[in-house]
Amino acid sequence: MSSPANPQPAAPSVARSAFLVAAAILLSRIAGLVRGRILARFFGLSYVADAFAAALRIPNILQNLFGEGVLSASFIPVYARLLAEDKRDDAGRVAGAIFSLLALATSLLVLAGVLTTPWLITVIAPGFRGETRQLAIQLVRIFFPGVGLLVLSAWCLGILNSHRRFFLSYVSPVVWNATIIVALLVFGRRVGMSQLAVVAAWASVVGSALQFLIQLPVVVRLAPAIRFFFSSISEHVRAVLRTFGPVFIARGVVQLSAYIDAFLASFLPTGAVAALTNAQALYVLPVSLFGMSISVAELPAMSSALGDEQEVAGTLRQRIASSTRRIAFFVVPSAVAFLALGDVIAGAIYQNKMFTHADTIYVWGILAGSAVGLVASTIGRLYSSAYYALRDTRTPLRFAIVRVALTTLLGCLFALPKGAPFLPKLLGLDPRWGAAGLTASAGFAAWIEFLLLRGAMSRRIGSVETPFAYFVKLWGSATLAAGVGWGLRLALHLQRPIVSAFVILLPYGVAYLALTTLMGIEQARDLARRAWKTG
Repeated sequence: MSSPANPQPAAPSVARSAFLVAAAILLSRIAGLVRGRILARFFGLSYVADAFAAALRIPNILQNLFGEGVLSASFIPVYARLLAEDKRDDAGRVAGAIFSLLALATSLLVLAGVLTTPWLITVIAPGFRGETRQLAIQLVRIFFPGVGLLVLSAWCLGILNSHRRFFLSYVSPVVWNATIIVALLVFGRRVGMSQLAVVAAWASVVGSALQFLIQLPVVVRLAPAIRFFFSSISEHVRAVLRTFGPVFIARGVVQLSAYIDAFLASFLPTGAVAALTNAQALYVLPVSLFGMSISVAELPAMSSALGDEQEVAGTLRQRIASSTRRIAFFVVPSAVAFLALGDVIAGAIYQNKMFTHADTIYVWGILAGSAVGLVASTIGRLYSSAYYALRDTRTPLRFAIVRVALTTLLGCLFALPKGAPFLPKLLGLDPRWGAAGLTASAGFAAWIEFLLLRGAMSRRIGSVETPFAYFVKLWGSATLAAGVGWGLRLALHLQRPIVSAFVILLPYGVAYLALTTLMGIEQARDLARRAWKTG
């Protein structure tokens, strides 16, 4: 007989939700990688690529803040609870009021952003000079209207997720990416690089509008009681607004870590910002697929744990331990692939006439640095969800501040002073390799944050199982599988990057699955059984 604190029926729902989120994110990330490949084809690692990458960070940061962060933690709990209580009219009024407030705040944000763009560029990329800075200013002013539309799209995400419609909310960025891709392909041979960047920026605005509009009909159908107004701010709306500020700060601190890397990279030689952006596009794929999808699905499951304090703690320990294993099974081989085969991955996505083999090696170095903290960053998301389930937003905020402080302090050693950064100079390296140091230092800081999160959680709910032997098996299997990949690349000497990726990475994955199956890893055996049934 199952205890109330561990309801069995919830598990299939969590698994299905995680699968839908992961599938949608995968499609979205694939579209993003295609966009990145085409951008690399036309811009390479030129000053135009730097300006475009820096300018694009503004909508990305704001979308992450409002999308998966603030609205998820402040709006969804209130709205979903009203739905569960069958108070659909109240839910509609809350949704409408929040939309109206967001629309007003967004309009002011866009106006302020356009007017203050030169100062924003000084903050975002202080190392930019001359034509790079001027182009970045022009692009940011174009991007800002799209930012407002992306914020409203995040409101749609909150409604859809509350109604358990996860797929559309996370797959909608495919439309945004597709709009930019079409613009690049249509105008790529007709205009110069700088003008093409401007065209792509306007395409981003159009794509933002489409991303919002494709979700809106479903939102209206699911929530016909929505009423848009300002006049009556209910207690439910006040509850959303009270939690909005603290969660916004917490998410803002997390986003600040990636911003600091780009900020410091602007002091490095031309191409560093674009190369860092390309590497991060690859790095966030396993974080989003396996960290975010499981954490998003686990949050409501952990929040609904019933029983006394001891029973709730037991449920959380069980869920954290189980999800840690699921996340690690996929993230450990991702980290090893970034370290050992990162040039194969980067070459398949980006390498072309404009983006040379030397550029691919550069991105590999940055990607290898990011692999240092991949496991910590991904599992850290799960622990943050556990804190939110306990209604604790302050603890993750404190540790995120520690992470950002460490990232900043260590990153400065790799990027400053401009032209001759301290550590690359000390080690006799080209200053451009300071970008790899930025990602490695951020990875080290992620481990510190993870250990703090884990330690505080253990003191609160009891010690969470540490599957040390499990991790040893995963790392050992991934390392041996990487040896298989290296053996193939040395034996075959393939020249075409996409062919190399297929011939090397597929056997790497198969070898990892075979080795972990032989070692008795449960997740590997499940995958093998499903593959056998499918075959």
